[in-house]
Amino acid sequence: MIEPSRRTLSEAASKELLARFGVPLPVEHLAATPDAAVDAAEQIGYPVVAKLCGDAIAHKTERGLLRLGLADAAAVGEAARSLLAAAEPDDGDVDVLIAPMLRATRELIAGLARDPQFGMTVVLGVGGVLAEAIADVSIRLVPIEREDAEDMIDDLGAQALLGPFRGEPAVDRARLADVLLGLSRAATVHPELVSADLNPLMIVGGDPIAADALVEVEG
Repeated sequence: MIEPSRRTLSEAASKELLARFGVPLPVEHLAATPDAAVDAAEQIGYPVVAKLCGDAIAHKTERGLLRLGLADAAAVGEAARSLLAAAEPDDGDVDVLIAPMLRATRELIAGLARDPQFGMTVVLGVGGVLAEAIADVSIRLVPIEREDAEDMIDDLGAQALLGPFRGEPAVDRARLADVLLGLSRAATVHPELVSADLNPLMIVGGDPIAADALVEVEG
């Protein structure tokens, strides 16, 4: 039996798809040139992040295709030039994604994963530097209801991270549940989805926001 082919959407395309289901995302702009990248940064406000973005680029950090904390036009222009120059032929069409530089003391991970036996699942876990160390994850089969999403949040062992933390408000559990429900709806509407990763799902002022997203589809 021939397995269906799979492809990864670019970060921008992944976010565009998930945004339609209420996944909270920062205001971002794609730029094809360094000058356009500077214009985008001026619209967003400094500091910003610059990333090389394309359908064949899944692991930006490993390839050094990410620039953080860009504080002015000169830094953005230079970052865009170096990122575009780093593109390889196999990357296909690329742009530079300009996004605000988000800061958070708490990170979660959320997404979709297709289990070979049970089918599509929604996943929520603790992210950041603690992710591998504590493996604190909750999983449910798609589709989920609000009660399921709330139970997933309650299932996490690191409940202290969800309450008031280092002077920041508690995580807005209703909005976090909305993220999980949005992922479930995306999987229901788009059965071609193989996986989706929101990593990190940053907690900014108590609100979850997906700083990065990656979607894999069949076909």
